[in-house]
Amino acid sequence: MPTISDRMQAMPASPIRKLVPFADAAKARGTHIYHLNIGQPDIETPAEWWQAIDNAQLKVLEYSHSQGIAPLRKSISDYYKRLDYFIRPDDVIVTTGASEALNFIFAACMNPDDEVIIPEPFYANYNGFAIASNVKVVPITTHIEDDFALPDIKAFEKLITPRTKAIMICNPGNPTGVVYQLEALEKLKQIVLKYDLYLIADEVYREFVYDGEKHASVLGMDSLEENVIVVDSVSKRFSACGARIGCVISRNAEVMGAIMKMAQARLSPPTLGQLGAQAAYQLPPSYYEGVNREYNIRRDFLKQALDAIPGVLCPEVNGAFYAMVRLPVEDTEQFCQWMLESFEYKGATVMMAPAAGFYATPGLGSDEVRLAYVLNTEDLAKAMECLAEGIKAYQAVRAESTAG
Repeated sequence: MPTISDRMQAMPASPIRKLVPFADAAKARGTHIYHLNIGQPDIETPAEWWQAIDNAQLKVLEYSHSQGIAPLRKSISDYYKRLDYFIRPDDVIVTTGASEALNFIFAACMNPDDEVIIPEPFYANYNGFAIASNVKVVPITTHIEDDFALPDIKAFEKLITPRTKAIMICNPGNPTGVVYQLEALEKLKQIVLKYDLYLIADEVYREFVYDGEKHASVLGMDSLEENVIVVDSVSKRFSACGARIGCVISRNAEVMGAIMKMAQARLSPPTLGQLGAQAAYQLPPSYYEGVNREYNIRRDFLKQALDAIPGVLCPEVNGAFYAMVRLPVEDTEQFCQWMLESFEYKGATVMMAPAAGFYATPGLGSDEVRLAYVLNTEDLAKAMECLAEGIKAYQAVRAESTAG
């Protein structure tokens, strides 16, 4: 019998989606699921998005330019100029979501067995993208007790080998909610220039920074024009996850030329999604301010609710809309599955993402979960009550099992 490739055998299942069959079974039993496992916002996609698609009145859904339609790239360029980053339309290649952007970057910038250093925990699919490109992820561990702060530059230097090609960050962070300010980025700049590395920054959560702080992009750092590659997306910014529109941004012409070859090979990004995104990128600052206020409220509510549950450790969360949380259970993989298979409270249960899948170092994250606060505060309150009751019930079941 033919076998699948070594790459696919090595690729892990998504910790965000792997428990879906258990959630489906729970729904079939009539249990309501509070989905805190996935970053799918409940905020409506802007009306301007839909209007742009309606107004197009297309008769034929054609291929677009492989680089992305010119009006969208101009809208993206103008968006960055409003943030005081000078990005030309030609510095942008539109992709089928940020996922394709990352696949393109790994393939364009790294040879098989090259290494990329990534602070862990990190977005779980980085592992999959790296494996698909035969690239090795070298994790540098951050810790919940330190609010997942970036390690010292010496810790990075210890990991650099002749195969090291890049450092990659997510800022604001998924799954931790950490925000790297300019001081932390300056540390990375030193090491990137010293060892002539790429600095890849996933900045899809740029607008989601709280407590009056401002996001600092690597695009604003001087002397890094040839090193910096940014991944962006409309999925979270405009609550348009299903549009599958992202982009690669870089001033490095050689990198963009290589990525363009892959963009041409896959023909074009989704046409309808580009039409909606073009309009959304023209929205005024008030749109972002309103969305930011809503997530700030949710962040504050979630943190207060988690702090009130005995044994739970929730670090400071300054951005994105995730929290990496330590629970008073030994194995959150088992606990999250048990919550879906064997528990309900007032007809509902909570779906979470076990955290081990967000680490590359074996054994880490086994008592942590990622929670996405993408529900309104009323639903978050019910979800947190359900989680608190679930922890108590699970601890009682485990105690009984141990005693037996």
